[in-house]
This record gives sequence, C-alpha cells and structure tokens, in this order.
Amino acid sequence: MFAFLVETFINLISSASYAGLAFLMMLESMIAPVPSEAVMPFAGFLIEDGRMAWGAVIFFSTLGSIAGSLLSYHIGKRFGRPLIVRYGRYLLLNERHLELTEKFFRRYGDKTIFISRFVPVVRHFISLPAGAARMNVAVFSAYTILGAAMWNAFLAYLGFRLGSNWELIRGYSEKLDILVGALLLIGIGYLIRKKKGNDKAA
Repeated sequence: MFAFLVETFINLISSASYAGLAFLMMLESMIAPVPSEAVMPFAGFLIEDGRMAWGAVIFFSTLGSIAGSLLSYHIGKRFGRPLIVRYGRYLLLNERHLELTEKFFRRYGDKTIFISRFVPVVRHFISLPAGAARMNVAVFSAYTILGAAMWNAFLAYLGFRLGSNWELIRGYSEKLDILVGALLLIGIGYLIRKKKGNDKAA
C-alpha cells in the first residue's frame, strides 16, 4: 500500500511539478496518509537531477504546508470540541487530550507548533487542536511556516545528497516514527498520571 502511495506521489510531482508538490504537502499538513518523508526527498532528487530548483521547492512545499495547516486550524476552530469528542478517536484524540493540549498551548503555544513540525505523526494533526484551543492565528502561521520550511528543506537536502537512492530515507523515518510514537505515549501517560495526582491532592 505504501509503495503504491509513493508511486502516486512520484507521478504527481513528475507531471504537475511544483503544483503537485504544493498539493501533496498541503495534504501532509492535514489528516491524510501523505508522509513528507515520501515527498520531499524525491523533490531533492529532482533538484540534484536538474529538474527542479531549490528556491521553488522550498517555497511551494512550504506554501502547501501552511495552506493545509490553516485549513485544519480553521476546522478545529469552527467545530472545536464537538469534532474532537465525536471523531477524535479515529485520530487517537479524545476530550482529555484536548484539555491537555489547551493547557499546553496556553503555556507553550508557539513552541508547540514549531517543534511539532519536526515530529512524525504529530505534525499531521497538531493544527486541529491548535484551532480548537483558539491559538493566535498569526503566531500559529509564523511558527508553522518557519518549522515547515526548515523541515522541508532538511528532507529535500537529504534527497539531494542521496540522489537516486532517495527512498533510503523511508526506512529510517519508519524507525523514527516508532520511537517518537513510543515517546508520545509515555508523555501522554505521564501527563494523565500527573493530572490524576493533582486532582487527588486537591
């Protein structure tokens, strides 16, 4: 299935060029099965092959990232808590996660959005709770653009360096996803235990 998706991404970028790249990165910033690790390294390979340019790749990939992030942000802002409560379980979210996220945003909002751009899985859905928590949209946009541009450039650079072997990045990214997922579960468990402890103390 993943191989089929990667082949689809390659064909789209090859045929639609920068527009295809922007579209895929827009989906990547939303709840869609489009990992940036399967898109940006190929763009980097195309730079190395002389079929794309560095400036345009960074610009259009970041444009797609901010477009998708803002769409998710406004969905979260418009439908907010009811959306999380009703459909959050399909995204591994629930009302308690939203409460924790809102508290986290109030304390570390800007840092949360910036750092999340470098975290597999999290960057796909972080905009939804950001909108639900009504984070300042200007701050959200600024840190999303900065983080996305850096992450996209990093992956494109790896693809540029690896050339025709750009797909090797996928194997490493899958291992990273497992590690990050485990750390997220540990972190969520810690926050839940801490909240329960505080409730008992109160």
